[in-house]
Amino acid sequence: MGPPVVAAPRPSAPPRLPRLPLLMMFGLVPLWWLAGAFYLFWPLFGATLLALLIVRGRVPLPPATGTWLLFLALVVLSATQLPAPASLLPFGLRVGYYLTALVVAVYVYVYARERGDVAAALVPICLFWFGLVALGWLGVLAPRFALTTPVEVLLPGGMSSHPYMQDLVHISATEYSKVALDPIYRPAAPFPYTNNYGGAYAMTLPCIVAFTMLRRRGILRWALLVSLPLSLVPAFLTLNRTMFASLGVGLAVLGVRAAVRGNVRVGASVVGVLLIGGLTTLLIPVAELINNRVESTDTNTDRYSLYAEVIRRIGDSPWLGYGAPVTVDTVTAEVPVGTQGQLWTVLFSHGIPALLCFLAWFVIITLKSARARSAPGQWLAVVPVICLVQIPFYGMADPTITIAYFGAAAAMAIAEREADPRRARPVHTGRRRKAVAG
Repeated sequence: MGPPVVAAPRPSAPPRLPRLPLLMMFGLVPLWWLAGAFYLFWPLFGATLLALLIVRGRVPLPPATGTWLLFLALVVLSATQLPAPASLLPFGLRVGYYLTALVVAVYVYVYARERGDVAAALVPICLFWFGLVALGWLGVLAPRFALTTPVEVLLPGGMSSHPYMQDLVHISATEYSKVALDPIYRPAAPFPYTNNYGGAYAMTLPCIVAFTMLRRRGILRWALLVSLPLSLVPAFLTLNRTMFASLGVGLAVLGVRAAVRGNVRVGASVVGVLLIGGLTTLLIPVAELINNRVESTDTNTDRYSLYAEVIRRIGDSPWLGYGAPVTVDTVTAEVPVGTQGQLWTVLFSHGIPALLCFLAWFVIITLKSARARSAPGQWLAVVPVICLVQIPFYGMADPTITIAYFGAAAAMAIAEREADPRRARPVHTGRRRKAVAG
């Protein structure tokens, strides 16, 4: 007889990822904002999550990761087009935001997959939501609130006085024209610009609704339900047209999918959100306020002139762009060419191939997450749809893109779980778990 056959030991499962870093990153955003550290420290949180992923090892990557890595490679190559070494700092920050978005997406995706509980993965974004609503109300109740932050004081004078860096470290509750006789105060905190607030609000809302569907009991669920109508006041007062448009398209897609699949629960939730929003317009004349703002500013003219200048200039550097937005005297707008929309930022700064990769990621995720069948899965699946509507008009080269990737990662995780019967399992309420245990 030959020697006994010894079975090879099974490889041990990799350690589970902790949720605490995500909770600190997203749940303490008001604290980071007050310190002036929200924008500057955000990539450091991404580096921490990346280190945890590397230590864990054997990390399953979400769909379209290769597409985003190609985009990042093109962005790095476009640094060769920067006009001066002084541009490296803001360029490095933008690269940090793009990389952090991918790291957060991988982290959330792996966390939700290995626990089979998407609701647990959504808790950090729920805490971010509370901060968003609270700071939005700060802008409503104290519109002139501003603060010189500790980070602003500690930065070297030449750095803190730079207009871009000043926007990041000197905090204000609202965005408004300081020279206007009758300024319109639009909630912005924790972001320097109100468009970022509106964009983040629209991206986060589906995650909140999805969580309340996944968790049928608990203090967090009821707190979120109370916060939803309260959130509408600061959101509406941003007067962000693209926020309303992106939410409208997202709800329309959600309604069509619910009708095709016969999902009454999703349809009822859409009607509920529209009803609450419609009642809010009875208290806040949003349409009138938006019309007054548009008539008293040159916002549309400025945008169109910037877009036309991007199209005119990109022909001279189509492959790698110009590395970053630039200030020119050929437009009437005060902001640089290559701003006022992520599409134009990527096209002008990094070139046509980078833009195609950027858009491809969102399209792929939209198609992948659309397979979700459950009500919370369908709500999460509209996050990339909302992003696609915002991309031509809102900038995302900041922490905002991480919010988009967080929601998209949760959408992919729940869609994959529902598509694989071996991994799918029902979400039980606390009452059912108690009955089973008894």
